[in-house]
Amino acid sequence: MHKAIILTIGDELLIGQTIDTNSAWMGGELNKLGIHIEEKIAIQDTKDGIISGIERAMAKGDIILITGGLGPTKDDITKKVMADHFGMGMRFDDPTWERIEGLFARWGRSTTPAHKEQCYMPDGAQILENKMGTAPGMLFEVDGKILISMPGVPYEMKYIMENSVLPMIKEKYTDRSIVHHTILTAGEGESRIAAQIDDILNLLPDHISIAYLPNLGTVKLRLTATGTNEDSLQNEVEKYGAQIENILGDLVYGHGKETLASVIGKIALEKKLKIGTAESCTGGLVASKIVTVPGSSAYFEGSVVTYSYKLKETLLKVKKDTLNTVGAVSEETVREMVTGAIDHLGVDIAVAISGIAGPSGGTEDKPVGTVWIACGNKTETVTLRIQAGKDRQKNIEYASNYAMNVLRKFLLAQ
Repeated sequence: MHKAIILTIGDELLIGQTIDTNSAWMGGELNKLGIHIEEKIAIQDTKDGIISGIERAMAKGDIILITGGLGPTKDDITKKVMADHFGMGMRFDDPTWERIEGLFARWGRSTTPAHKEQCYMPDGAQILENKMGTAPGMLFEVDGKILISMPGVPYEMKYIMENSVLPMIKEKYTDRSIVHHTILTAGEGESRIAAQIDDILNLLPDHISIAYLPNLGTVKLRLTATGTNEDSLQNEVEKYGAQIENILGDLVYGHGKETLASVIGKIALEKKLKIGTAESCTGGLVASKIVTVPGSSAYFEGSVVTYSYKLKETLLKVKKDTLNTVGAVSEETVREMVTGAIDHLGVDIAVAISGIAGPSGGTEDKPVGTVWIACGNKTETVTLRIQAGKDRQKNIEYASNYAMNVLRKFLLAQ
């Protein structure tokens, strides 16, 4: 199997000023072609850093993808460093200059000497066209390895990858296939899920592996098969995936790139049900997740965010006696929030959440992270108490995911 190294250049990546989305995208695209990602390396934008990164990458990989340091400013040194390191001279590339002049003419702007300097290329590099920016990509073939240098701007990198790099890799290097089958679950942790499916995992052949990707309230199970026959691999992972799903039952909510929100929308549309939310500690996050789905207005009416006792009473008709006796974070309160939301929003089903997000506000019987969730219609309501941790943001995300899963399961039961 051919091995790829992804090398990202830039101090801004190392200090967290810029999030590296390039590596994730490139890794996904290479994986589709059966190319194994051996390592991702982030390095300083210095001569020593670039040389060290290139040498390390060439020692481990057949394909080295490099992003960063190809702009028109003086701190963009990747091109010159690579040329010197590989013993290449520099030549002026007329097609690149003509393209840059054309771009600036269309923009109604004038070029600078720095843009002309940008057109000097290593004389041993193949130029890769970049119609999304001024800096072209470069392909080097050295010691049986290929090195591809691209701008760090994501949409420029993607253009070069999609139009030059990926087609070349597919033609030259693809001899094996990697197939994934992703099962999405909610409501149980990684270790409990693993224990439930242990018997099936013991039956997996050597060329099929499983990975657990836990999040707050959800776990992805990714089956990966490697071989030469893509159709056969696909059939295998789907067969084992079906066996896993049969055991996990309603913990499974979807596959691939589906989300809890998209699955909720699909069920609500199929059953012609209108839904709404009544939120306290999550501050509208459940509603926000639901409306990320295009077309959600067909089934989602809205949300009532009632953080205070006063609004719980006035908007959702939660009884003052309930709040004074058992408090806002209680089964009784979230039940009454559901009833009030159904009436106030005019929906068929509502989900309600009230909890102590923290980091303060907890008591001995209701510590920080205590959350009550209810979901119901006009005739029945189900409730769930969960105990999260002490981190406020994690608790809010955890609670919203659990609430959405409770909503999903209630919708399925209708």
